[in-house]
Amino acid sequence: MPLSTHIKIMYLNPAGDSADDEMFADMARTYKYPGTAADIVSFNPATVPPKMTDLEFRSYEALTIADTVKAARQASKEGYDAMAIGCFYDPALADAREISGDTIVVAPCQASIMQAMTIANNFSIIIGEDKWRDQMRDTVYRYGYRDKLASFESVGLRVEEFHTDPERTIALMREAGRRALAGHAEAIILGCTMEIGFYRELQQFLTEESGGRNVPVIDCSIAALKAAEDAALRRRIGWTNSRVGGMRPPSEAELAKFGIFQDGYTFGNIIHVPAGGTDRA
Repeated sequence: MPLSTHIKIMYLNPAGDSADDEMFADMARTYKYPGTAADIVSFNPATVPPKMTDLEFRSYEALTIADTVKAARQASKEGYDAMAIGCFYDPALADAREISGDTIVVAPCQASIMQAMTIANNFSIIIGEDKWRDQMRDTVYRYGYRDKLASFESVGLRVEEFHTDPERTIALMREAGRRALAGHAEAIILGCTMEIGFYRELQQFLTEESGGRNVPVIDCSIAALKAAEDAALRRRIGWTNSRVGGMRPPSEAELAKFGIFQDGYTFGNIIHVPAGGTDRA
């Protein structure tokens, strides 16, 4: 009997500001599988600063960790097949996986690298500011891809500046892409979920620059969405979260004893992108 492709995923906007939820919802409408129901959610404004538009600083990221873990717990309670954490720092990924039950948790950095490694021998990552380099390099190395990282290429933009002047952004990305190719990168990863929408034009430009030889440019937001969908489909054949060794979660009895994770988590905003098309109210 064929495996069911009807799946339910959550895409978590990990900054406090819900203003970008619609951009992620448009991405889901465009790139999800027909059988996928995707919910774009943002944090409870009572617990994560609602005006915070980025996690560029470690101190900002720290303010979201508990809510990310609670979101994963809630995703499990509500029967989501998978959850994507929408930040290239992959914040709280291991923590969220520990408490997520059978809901598989993915994140953009790991998802993008795994995609790059199926179609290229190495990759460069285009980042906003040089400050991002240190934390992202540590993440790439921790995932085991030290020897596959060709370079980081900065465009000198803050997260909220990527879509302020799109023509300037793509011009800066073209120069960053040229530098990456000069350093022998075979694939390019866009290292911020707010670089969404630029991959297609950059890919075409770099392919033309390479004499018509394909240069894949991976949009990390789309990569996280597809990783969540693919993980959800693999659940159908029994490939879900390990719960032994380092993946063993705390017992429900201990959680009750400590009085943690007992209440449901209330999201600040939810956009439903149902299977097949139009949003439902």
